[in-house]
Amino acid sequence: MAASTPDTAPAAPAARRDRTHYLYIAVIVAVAIGIVVGLAAPDFAVELKPIGTGFVNLIKMMISPIIFCTIVLGIGSVRKATKVGAVGGIALVYFLVMSLVALAIGLVVGNILEPGTGLAVTDAVKETGQAQVSPEAKDTTEFLLGIIPTTIVSAFTEGEVLQTLLVALLCGFALQAMGSAGRPVLRGVEHIQRLVFRVLAMIMWAAPIGAFGAMAAVVGSAGVDALKSLAVLMLGFYVTCFLFVFVVLGALLRVVAGLNVLTFFKYLGREFLLILSTSSSESALPRLIAKMEHLGVSKPVVGITVPTGYSFNLDGTMIYMTMASLFIADAMGTPMSVGEQIPLLLFLLVASKGAAGVTGAGLATLAG
Repeated sequence: MAASTPDTAPAAPAARRDRTHYLYIAVIVAVAIGIVVGLAAPDFAVELKPIGTGFVNLIKMMISPIIFCTIVLGIGSVRKATKVGAVGGIALVYFLVMSLVALAIGLVVGNILEPGTGLAVTDAVKETGQAQVSPEAKDTTEFLLGIIPTTIVSAFTEGEVLQTLLVALLCGFALQAMGSAGRPVLRGVEHIQRLVFRVLAMIMWAAPIGAFGAMAAVVGSAGVDALKSLAVLMLGFYVTCFLFVFVVLGALLRVVAGLNVLTFFKYLGREFLLILSTSSSESALPRLIAKMEHLGVSKPVVGITVPTGYSFNLDGTMIYMTMASLFIADAMGTPMSVGEQIPLLLFLLVASKGAAGVTGAGLATLAG
């Protein structure tokens, strides 16, 4: 009966108009222009590489503060979820399991497709990529000791992602242990996060320029092979998401709730259109909460699982990040072994939390 209920949920307050969908259109147009320039004038296109590099450097600048804020606030949401008792615990376990499943599916499909293999990037591009990582390999002991920063702030100044992650985890658990005394600090981190994301939003408006320079340079360097590899990556990603939603999540929805996934999608049709038009899942949050309550889910359960799921259940983001990471590694001629992919999976399981709904946050996490 709940599944067939007409779309009569109470209307939520109108979301603030988000113009980031214009940004995506501009990026698509810029990519198309970059492809044309790369094919028509490859020598000139390669010289445009600094434009893309500059944009990537702007994104890298935001990695540490984004990871710190999202992890600290994410652990704070775990503290809130545990107060709900069994329901909160079950929801968190489910989110973590689904995250691992999504990451594993992304790794499997990425290893099967190998979209970046054979992408003939120039030595200059490879050297630029190699310069972003440690110049020499470290053994396990050096790697583990390298996670510990010299000072609590050096992780931010040196741009070490794992060090930032360690500091964020320590601060998050410390604030959790402080209880009510730590709430003012958490509110302060929330304000800092708003500032960081506002800066990131400003940077993302340079994305069309960066996408033009990067795409023109890659196509000018690798030719049509670059387009083929990117097409394989995009197709693989959407096919993987389709299978994950309609096979994995669809089966869970049928077994646990007795609902058909297509009927459920129809019920949430307006929310999907809202997300599509605003390019932000956050815009649908108020109506989603209202509709879940309209279906008969209790207010406390909805109040904790939906907002927490927005930060802890980023299945599509994690599929994209794993496949994109493998693509980049293959394109650089340094494919990742299984032993290297497992730490990647665990890192993304933690670092991707909190990236939903914020334009560019996923890109910053991928860069990390």
